[in-house]
Amino acid sequence: MRFLKRYMALIAVLVIGSTSFAEVSIKADVVYGHKDGMALVYDVLQPENANGAAIVFMVSGGWFSRWAPPENRAQQFSDMLEAGFTVIPVHHGSAPRYVVPEAYADVSRAIRHIKLNAEKFGIDENRIGVTGGSAGGHLSLMLGLDSDAGEADARDEVMRHSNKIAAVVAYFPPVDLREITGPNDRFPALDFAPEKAAAISPILHVDASDPPILLIHGDADTLVNISNSTIMQAEFQNQHVLSEFITIPGAGHGFRGDDAVQAAEARLAWFQRHLL
Repeated sequence: MRFLKRYMALIAVLVIGSTSFAEVSIKADVVYGHKDGMALVYDVLQPENANGAAIVFMVSGGWFSRWAPPENRAQQFSDMLEAGFTVIPVHHGSAPRYVVPEAYADVSRAIRHIKLNAEKFGIDENRIGVTGGSAGGHLSLMLGLDSDAGEADARDEVMRHSNKIAAVVAYFPPVDLREITGPNDRFPALDFAPEKAAAISPILHVDASDPPILLIHGDADTLVNISNSTIMQAEFQNQHVLSEFITIPGAGHGFRGDDAVQAAEARLAWFQRHLL
């Protein structure tokens, strides 16, 4: 029965796809690592009209990484799929069990694993973008600003690959965790040693080699104040990083309605400009 329900859900995506965009093939629960006896996974959603570029989505809100059927993600990112992008939602070790530095280590490994398997997924490892909102925006920025070439002599094949990405779009990201690290009932992932906060704060990792980055933030955000994106954009400009900052008037934390449409259109345009 479970298999039948999953099969029918996949058929539903294909039917929807046939009327609005190319059919989508789904590779669900691709394992990119293990920890504490559990698998770390991502999904690969590839449209029939794939253009060879990929957009990796950080499944993270408050550094909680909640699972959803990949068929739902296909509908969530139908604009990207219709444009020919392969979409890869990545799950990291979730709060409350794991803290922010561990979440970043997971998604960094995911990028390396995707590059290891790029040919199999039909994507160009040099045309991978990343996006997310809030905690997912924070992780997206860290991936863009803290990349390396991999360890050539690593025993783990995954770790021999680079985690460098080609473009970033971050919605309302926290950028300086030094100000918020410590015991936190609402966001337990922030409860880690304060001396580790600098290493996981995007504002401290900007340099001229960083990829093109788009920030989108609402000026009525009461959870992650727009000042986070303001200081981030100023640092990008200081370091001569190609970047843009879009303010959505009246928008709070989490875009809805016309605000969501505006943000999604800007995000897609950014990836089309820098990945194609």
